[in-house]
Amino acid sequence: MNWGLHFYWSWQEHNIGQSLIGKPRESMAAYLGQANFWFETFQNWQSEFLSVAAIVVLTIFLREKGSPESKPVDAPHLETGK
Repeated sequence: MNWGLHFYWSWQEHNIGQSLIGKPRESMAAYLGQANFWFETFQNWQSEFLSVAAIVVLTIFLREKGSPESKPVDAPHLETGK
């Protein structure tokens, strides 16, 4: 769904730019083959993967044994202070 929304609004923005410079509107199929659309798409996915990787690395670091955020799974909150 997210990719579809990105495609639709990017296509709309592209056609607005086309009309401002006097060029005809492009169909969805024609825009799907545009290099600019795929460049935007891969930039978007790159940032998503980077944020997920950061969350994974921070989760591992913060749950590391001896870390202030680490506690036994079955330990009650009163025992650990967290």
